[in-house]
This record gives sequence, structure tokens and C-alpha cells, in this order.
Amino acid sequence: MSTIAFTMIGHNEAHLLPMALESITWADQVIYVDCGSSDDSQAVARKYTELVFSQPNNPNLNINKTYGIQQATTEWVFYLDPDEVISPELAAEIKAVIQAHPEENAFFLPRRNHFFGRWLRYGGQYPDTQLRLFRRGKASFACKDVHEMLDVDGKTGRLREAMDHFTSDTVMDSLKKLEFYSTFHGHKMARELGPPTVGLAMKFIIKKPAARFISRYLFKGGFLDGWHGFLQVCISCIDFQYRFLKYWHFATTGEDIQTGKDPNP
Repeated sequence: MSTIAFTMIGHNEAHLLPMALESITWADQVIYVDCGSSDDSQAVARKYTELVFSQPNNPNLNINKTYGIQQATTEWVFYLDPDEVISPELAAEIKAVIQAHPEENAFFLPRRNHFFGRWLRYGGQYPDTQLRLFRRGKASFACKDVHEMLDVDGKTGRLREAMDHFTSDTVMDSLKKLEFYSTFHGHKMARELGPPTVGLAMKFIIKKPAARFISRYLFKGGFLDGWHGFLQVCISCIDFQYRFLKYWHFATTGEDIQTGKDPNP
């Protein structure tokens, strides 16, 4: 009989963990890796599983994701974020698929993104295909980028049912995430691109945001999601400007681009 582990990492996610962990109580293993939380995330996680680990809060999230995957001993693994939920329909499909002993080593699945209390169907927000379910030992993260996809050894398949992603309850939640991810990308740009130029400034402050807005809001129908869709697209466009401003700061001030700490406090 095939077995499955769900792995998860989190930093100060105590308010989200019950929703996510409650949806996977049926799994053979639930592995939670706490990344330097100052809230009671670990205590909340221990209500659902004994497999709770602690790691430093590495800016490259995939390093700790990999650590969590390495703790699994099951045949199959599913990586889940604290703000994601496995629906009963998806749970049933996952169970059926792994018990059928498929030839595929990994499976893509759709994801429903919920912003400010509403599922966004347009603007490129759905189906937002994710690669999360895989046979242990047959997929891994390269750990080079915060949003990279799993590398799979072998065939892949697709699930029909979607998981739910409650990415931001409020606009402020979205801005907090923007702050984190733009810092990571700013460091990465400073390491790889060197000193900023006017051309890069034009690209990230004007060209990329404009192109994304036109693509997602107009061509991909983001306007059909009303105000929720408009705000989400605007925030995603601001991301490019945040990245450039932080890149400029890290590249010109001498701040340690590996740790994000000022070398001369």
C-alpha cells in the first residue's frame, strides 16, 4: 500500500497552520519545519504531528523545503505551504492516484488563489498549475531561486482537482509578502547584475510593470474579477519596482548581499 507525507515550512504562521494541517490529517506523515518563528507555530504544529523540526529562517525558502522533504520516509511526498488547503475532493484524488501505482513520478495540479476573501478566476490566477506531488527520491529543488519548480526524474502527470491558496486576507498581507520576496530578488540581482544602470531602471520601473499590467489585467481578463483583480494586478506590478529599488540599495551601499546585513552598522 502506497504511503504519503506532506511537508511544510513556516515562519510565524501560527494563525494559518490549523487550516492547512487540518486538511491533511489523513496523511501517513506530516512534517513541519519551523524557520525561526517567534510565535507559537511549533506548539500549534505539534497538535497535529510529532514530526516538528527547527531550522534557521533562510531567505531561500527552498533550502528548508528540501530539508523537510529529506525527513520523509514514505513512497510519495506532497509539499504544502501554510496558506494552502487540500480539499476533500483533492485528497480523494491523491489517494486514488498513488494507490494505482502510476508510472509517473510526479503530478501537476491546479491551484485556486484567494485574494482578500475572493477566489480570482482571471488575470492568470487560475489554474496557476503547481508541481507538488512526487515519488520520494524522484524530484528535488535546485535551491537557486525562491520560486523555482521541482526538477523531476521521469514522467509527470496531471491531477484534476485543485488545492486552495489563501494567499492574502488583506492588502497589507500582500504588501508584507512583497517586502519579503523583493528583498530576496534584490539580493539576487545585486549578486548577478553588478552596478545598476539607467537601462535596468527603465526595465524594472516602467517596462516590466506596464507589460504585466496589460497582459494580466487586459489580455488575461483580470478586470473580470472586479476591484479584487485590479488590486492584485497592481500589487504584482509594484513587485518589479520594489526589486529594483532594493537591488539599487544593495549594489550601491555595500550592504552584505548574502546575508542582508549592513557590514558597517
